[in-house]
Amino acid sequence: MAATASLLSVAAFATPPTKAESQIGGWFHGQSVSFSGRAGRSTGSSRNRNWIPLIRLQRPSEKGKIDGLLSTLHTKANRLHTKMQAKDDMMTDLENDVNDSLLQSGENDKSWDFQSVILPFLFPALGGLLFGYDIGATSGSVLSLTSPELSGTTWFALSSVETGLVVSGSLYGALLGSILAFNVADSLGRRRELILAAIIYAVGSSVTGLAPNLAVLIAGRLVYGVAIGLAMHAAPCYISETSPPDIRGTLISLKEAFIVLGILLGYLVGSLEINTLGGWRLMFGAAVPMAALMGLGVFWLPPSPRWLLLRAVQGKTGLSEAKEKAIEALSKLRGSKTSEDKIDAELEETLSSVQASAGGQEEITFSELFQGNLNRKALFIGGGLVFLQQVTGQPSVLYYAASILQSAGFSAAADATNVSVILGLFKLVMTCVAVLYVDKTGRRPLLIGGVSGIVLALLLLSAYYSFASGVPALAVGALLLYVGSYQVSFGPISWLMVSEVFPLRTRGKALSLTTLINFTSNALVAFAFAPIQDLVGVSATFLLFGAVGVGALLFVISQVPETKGLSLEQIEAKLSE
Repeated sequence: MAATASLLSVAAFATPPTKAESQIGGWFHGQSVSFSGRAGRSTGSSRNRNWIPLIRLQRPSEKGKIDGLLSTLHTKANRLHTKMQAKDDMMTDLENDVNDSLLQSGENDKSWDFQSVILPFLFPALGGLLFGYDIGATSGSVLSLTSPELSGTTWFALSSVETGLVVSGSLYGALLGSILAFNVADSLGRRRELILAAIIYAVGSSVTGLAPNLAVLIAGRLVYGVAIGLAMHAAPCYISETSPPDIRGTLISLKEAFIVLGILLGYLVGSLEINTLGGWRLMFGAAVPMAALMGLGVFWLPPSPRWLLLRAVQGKTGLSEAKEKAIEALSKLRGSKTSEDKIDAELEETLSSVQASAGGQEEITFSELFQGNLNRKALFIGGGLVFLQQVTGQPSVLYYAASILQSAGFSAAADATNVSVILGLFKLVMTCVAVLYVDKTGRRPLLIGGVSGIVLALLLLSAYYSFASGVPALAVGALLLYVGSYQVSFGPISWLMVSEVFPLRTRGKALSLTTLINFTSNALVAFAFAPIQDLVGVSATFLLFGAVGVGALLFVISQVPETKGLSLEQIEAKLSE
């Protein structure tokens, strides 16, 4: 409307007189309708909303025509003004309705404090960071340990089997930790399980760093691995049970980022100490202060309200006492912004959920995980994902990254470890990409695209070691492709799917079992890589991993459902079909 009025005004004042107008004897002058601000709203005075022609005419016959023309334009302008005003009022009403709906739905209401949420996530997530650190530090420590010049020992000449035991020792320990978690986690509680894991982390790191011989070194690796098994079970449980519902998914996904951050930190420490005599001792021992920070931090955290109520439902403690402790814990976890009414409502909702998932006071047995079509299907999907993420070569690429880069042309140990740091940075960036897009694009597209990239990367590595050894950039590019593809697919999404597909009643035990499957396959692949490489060669080894990757791609396409935007109950119903 403003544009229309402006055009009319310009036409009235700026158009040169035609021949007829010259005969009439003058210019047309008048006041225009002025609009500003929101569309269709007049800001002029009442006299500015009327056309007042100041016309000096010589022919009366022409005067009537001009008056009629101006009257018509005036009428149309006012009608357009009225229509624009009506549309403006309608849009204002719609905007108010949307805002009211958002307020009523609570989407604009954040009922928790950032400070009260970040610490219950941060300190348990350090358990994942220490797991990642072991992966990254092992890559450089193996080079240091087996180097005649850098080892600082007389037993540096390790066989491929001994090297495999050093590399995979922590994974075998993680198997023991997973079995331990399966049996005692519910009685210990998430918080105490995390504190125990921190203590064992510190002990294992100290023993490994001070090891006088290979046997003690392997024993220290086993002890450290027990902590990994406990932490990787307790951390996701504690985070999911204590986080506000509206950010729970984000925090669980960020746990993978902490693992990647630990890998990067391990690579970084390795690059700094790789040229130091006995540098492998510092690489392994650097985990002690991080473990101490984890233990002290978790010590001051409240227990999981869900675990407190679960113990009461199972008859281990009194319900009233458990509810009082749960309210106190929930108040600390939500902060001062949350009212008592909201805490009470969340507590009752949690209690109802625990009662439904616990199925009375009976604890689930191991055999029940394999009973019923729903349980078997969920275990097949969850167990299959964590198994395939390992047997497609992930432990080999990460644990042996420095060695692969060294054989690819970066002859100096420092060169290989420095490139490993770049690899870790890229891994962290791609993990953040996955966290940002997993709820936008869905699980299946990321899995299918990522696994396809993994297969291509493994084939490129095989080609490099077969006939393209003169192009070191090909090996580095293939490693980057593998890491990037893994971090947008198997890395974060496998564990996210595991937390979604299992029914409430079996979720705790099923998570322990899938953790056991994951570490078993991880340890086997890490241990078998060096002997298989000696037997068939590096090229054939990566080609074998590539063939397994094709099978993994077919599994994802045919078996893994899309769970984006679905509640846990909807996912359970979908798997029951």
